[in-house]
Amino acid sequence: MEELRGSHGITRLLTIAGIPRASYYKWRATNPEREARRDKDHGIKEHMMAIHFAHPEFGYPRMMTALWEAGYKVNHKKVSRIMSELSIQSVIRRKRKQSNYTPSVVYPNRLKRQFHATAPQQKMVTDITYISDGKKFYYLSVIQDLFNNEIVAWNLSERNDVELVLDTVKEWAKKETFRKPCSIRIRASNTRLRHTTRN
Repeated sequence: MEELRGSHGITRLLTIAGIPRASYYKWRATNPEREARRDKDHGIKEHMMAIHFAHPEFGYPRMMTALWEAGYKVNHKKVSRIMSELSIQSVIRRKRKQSNYTPSVVYPNRLKRQFHATAPQQKMVTDITYISDGKKFYYLSVIQDLFNNEIVAWNLSERNDVELVLDTVKEWAKKETFRKPCSIRIRASNTRLRHTTRN
């Protein structure tokens, strides 16, 4: 409507759209308030994503408490609604049953906190974080070469899952500079994934 009003006239456009003139001007008058509310909601969403990454076990009651402590006075209904919009669900940690079972394959910690590398592709690490384009949130998975801290591969997804991590590894494997064998440690904090491979 706003884009066309200059070339077609607002009266004609409102007639075609079937919108009362009073309703249109009321909408225009309250537009700054809506923009301010959207900006505030975006700040709340960014804070909620940060809380979720730090405390994936939080449901909406504890999420609301954390927001209140940060100065965001929002009620539980709004917190629950935004969590649904962002696909945030609390991760329930089940108690592990004691078992004498010994796994047949145990992957060792290759790095052992020795992060210095003397050659390219000698030590690779990866992690996941979230970014926003101002409207939606996306998960960013990256692989970093500890030799020069170069980001050798990355991938974006709307979901934080194992597939995102594996797709990032595949992107790295497509590069001409890729060589093997190489030790890579994958650490995705929200999916609780820890894996070491020789490929």
